[in-house]
Amino acid sequence: MRLIWHAPYKGVTRLRVSAWTCHCRATLYELCHAGGQAFIRRTLQLDDNRQVHETYRWPIREADDVWRALLSGKAR
Repeated sequence: MRLIWHAPYKGVTRLRVSAWTCHCRATLYELCHAGGQAFIRRTLQLDDNRQVHETYRWPIREADDVWRALLSGKAR
């Protein structure tokens, strides 16, 4: 599965991060919940530059499946 990454959506003011990968890595992934939907946020931590991208929003159960696929290497 190939994920499509977009610039962060500016309309979300409150969200909950329910799962994340290690902050010590160059690429950090977070499973975020907002407004009854969920998405994955990717942060590239390169030197002094941070680049943040997000996936499409899915129903929470579908996002959980995508999250597991990402962690297992079946999505990227």
